[in-house]
Amino acid sequence: MDTINNDFTNNVIDTASLPKFEEAVLTTLHPAYKKIMYFNVGIVYLMLAIAIGAICYFNEQVHPYIVPAVIVYLLLLLITIVFVNLSFKNRGYAFRTHDVIYKNGVLATTTTIIPYNRVQHVALHEGILSRKFGLAAVEVFTAGGDSSDVKIAGIEKEQAESIKQLLVGKILKQNTPNEE
Repeated sequence: MDTINNDFTNNVIDTASLPKFEEAVLTTLHPAYKKIMYFNVGIVYLMLAIAIGAICYFNEQVHPYIVPAVIVYLLLLLITIVFVNLSFKNRGYAFRTHDVIYKNGVLATTTTIIPYNRVQHVALHEGILSRKFGLAAVEVFTAGGDSSDVKIAGIEKEQAESIKQLLVGKILKQNTPNEE
C-alpha cells in the first residue's frame, strides 16, 4: 500500500526580502568600445551615403529631392549618434557569487541574469577593431539555445580572459560530483 507524505509544504516566498539585482554595482564597458560603436555606425552611414549619391547621380528625376534627402540623412545620423551614446551609457555587467548580470537598452532596458549553474559554454571573441583597442567580448551560453544568451562586448582582453576562466571554473565545479 502506498503511503502519503504529509510532510509536503509549499510556503509563500516573501518577494520583498529577495536580493535585489538593481542594487548590484554594474561595471561599465571600456571607453574605447564607444569608438568601435561609432565606427560601425560610420560604415553603415557611409554605405547609405554612397547609395543615395549613386541614385542622385544616375537618376535626374530625384534632383529636386536632394536637399530634403540630405536633411533627413543628417537628422537620422544625429539621432543615431544620440542613441549610440545612450546605448553605451546604459550597458553594464556584474559577476556575483551565483550569477552574471548584463544590462543594456535605450528605449527599453533589458537586464539578463544567468545563474552559473545554467551556464553550459563560454566563448571569447575579438573582432579586428576590438583587437586593435585591446578589447574582447565574452559570450555566455546556457542549455537549450543555439546562440549566446549574453554577449558582453567592450571588455579589456585580459579582464575578458579572467572572466572566461571564472565561468569555466564555475562550469567545471558544477559538473564535478561532490565527494563526501
